[in-house]
Amino acid sequence: MKEYAPQYIKNVVLLGHGGDGKTILTDSMLFNAKCIDRIGRTEDGTTTSDFDPEEIKRRISISMTVEPLEWGDYKINVLDTPGYFDFVGEVCEAIHVAESAILVIGAKTGVQVGAEKGWEFAENKKLPVLIFINKMDEENADFEKVLKKIADVLTLKAIPIQYPIIENGKFVGLVDIISKKAYVYENNSAKEVPIPSGLIDRVEELRNSLIEASVENDEELMEKYFSGEEISTDEIFRGLKLGVLSRSVFPVMCGSASKNLGVKELLDAIVRLLPSSAEKEFKVKDVKNNSEIVLKPDTSLPACAFVFKTVADPFVGRITFLKVLTGTLRPDMTLYNTSSDRQEKISQLFVIRGKKQIPTAELKAGDIGVVTKLQSTLTNTTLCDPSKLLQVETIEFPRPWLMLAIEPKAKGDEEKISNGLHRLMEEDLTFKIEKNNETGQNIIYGIGELHIDVIVNKLKNKFGVSVVLSEPKVPYRETIRKKVKSEGKYKKQTGGHGQYGHVFIEFEPSPVEDLVFEEKIFGGAVPKQYIPAVEKGLRECIKKGVLAGYPVMNLKATLVDGSYHPVDSSELAFKVATSLAYKKGLAQANPVLLEPIMNVKVVVPESYTGDIMGDLNRRRGRVLGMEPVDKNMEKIEAEVPLAEMFKYATDLRSMTQGRGWFTMEFVRYEEVPSHIAQKVIEAAKAQMTEEEEE
Repeated sequence: MKEYAPQYIKNVVLLGHGGDGKTILTDSMLFNAKCIDRIGRTEDGTTTSDFDPEEIKRRISISMTVEPLEWGDYKINVLDTPGYFDFVGEVCEAIHVAESAILVIGAKTGVQVGAEKGWEFAENKKLPVLIFINKMDEENADFEKVLKKIADVLTLKAIPIQYPIIENGKFVGLVDIISKKAYVYENNSAKEVPIPSGLIDRVEELRNSLIEASVENDEELMEKYFSGEEISTDEIFRGLKLGVLSRSVFPVMCGSASKNLGVKELLDAIVRLLPSSAEKEFKVKDVKNNSEIVLKPDTSLPACAFVFKTVADPFVGRITFLKVLTGTLRPDMTLYNTSSDRQEKISQLFVIRGKKQIPTAELKAGDIGVVTKLQSTLTNTTLCDPSKLLQVETIEFPRPWLMLAIEPKAKGDEEKISNGLHRLMEEDLTFKIEKNNETGQNIIYGIGELHIDVIVNKLKNKFGVSVVLSEPKVPYRETIRKKVKSEGKYKKQTGGHGQYGHVFIEFEPSPVEDLVFEEKIFGGAVPKQYIPAVEKGLRECIKKGVLAGYPVMNLKATLVDGSYHPVDSSELAFKVATSLAYKKGLAQANPVLLEPIMNVKVVVPESYTGDIMGDLNRRRGRVLGMEPVDKNMEKIEAEVPLAEMFKYATDLRSMTQGRGWFTMEFVRYEEVPSHIAQKVIEAAKAQMTEEEEE
């Protein structure tokens, strides 16, 4: 593959719902560009993009892949992304380095939630979008119905530049609306035919709309149009491209990727209508001056590349995907990582197609490639020439909220789990693992159940470790509701010195979360040297409450009296006496169980608000309020116990068909209702009995 200047490189991300054909469309593009010998099948696991064992087994895309091809004078890097929201991180990576998007929509299924999400992503990044209605060969495919749905759900600015020819219920060809030429497909080639009589009026109507949309973007064309002059095909394309770049027009095309129909025309449209790398500005921070500057890909500037994806390979090590933003990358270059403040040596450069690494002598600005064996460079870092230190705007990943406890199936595999998970976290920034010091559990966070299932399988297949998942333990607390005075006396006589400690302690509720300790000792009833031992004993005691063994909070303890023995008293004796007073006193002080309460903000389409509020109430939540956000969306704020939220990510997706999302943060502890508290206490006591028997 030859080298291309930025103005001849196009990075195009494919977006859409899972199953609408993005991966087959990628294969079809590669086939037309003579990069592969045949178009693969998802069912057979033979596509170029889906080569991972998990993808082949599940018949879905899990990872984003970069598939370079040459078409005419251009290099097109096709970024194929998963359509399932569990793998949204892959979409975030691809869309960050693309200059444009193709939204793939099924001709039978229409605008599904994955297409809506893809549209949102492109809109947020202000990417020009070309819409491809795929699977026109399927029974019940309906081009007009999909067009209407696009207008209703996505945009009113979508205008067809092609129209399907249907004969006897079958998709047989296309009308090119701009040139007013019709083609039918015979033996994988297009044969020109007259426009079917039944389509002439519709094609003319669409062409007029297209011309109006095109001339709006060019004053010269607008004057020509209003003066009644004919607008040529080239002029329509000129105005149309301006409209595409400004997002005032979204051309709609159609075809069948699996049958390789309409795909060559799509590649032509990418070249003719979508922007090149040279046309996309990007923001960077000048590290030396701490200022923001705007650049365009330029080979004359010092080298700068952004790392947008990392793959953890147990044999090769890290595989680093990067986009060159300025300058030219070559092997043996030394670049500076402005995130880790370390130098990195570039050994070899590759372009990658599926699982095939193709060595390359250089990567110019605007292009995408792969480097291996970098030491300190991870996703979201910038590599640049030491003479010009820059930091590129980073990718924002959604925070994962599905929580599960993870532990090894076999004892002794803890370190292997930890190493494997941390390697996988390097390649997937939408899952994380953290240790809950209170419950002692390792908690894994993912976008959804499928996401976590894939991570677990990768752990097994890549790193040879099997794990068990379970619902996390809730970090409950205990406290008291009334004031009591309690005595603790420890007296033990042995052959030599005995042990003697004696305390009276008042326990009462406190507004302060941590233990408040005071002493009101008169006349030296407890000598001063033993008072710290009483406080120390209490701090050790509050780690376990008397109800279910959970830590105690909001407790005030006042040492008011006691006695000592001049020979037998010791710090240990007073700590034991304190422990006796603590257990007896808290048991009499109306102890209660507390649970963490989370502030939850849920954003959903307004049509779902009733269902969501009802569900939050069923989770023992209190709805605090509701406010509109953009595009018919509502934000519901509520306070909900953490115990009810572990699998909310999955439930919310199910209730809203994937359209809702939420965030949550801890606010405070509250008393657990008695009927629930009783079950928690019984379960905790049963577990403590089991542990003691072991």
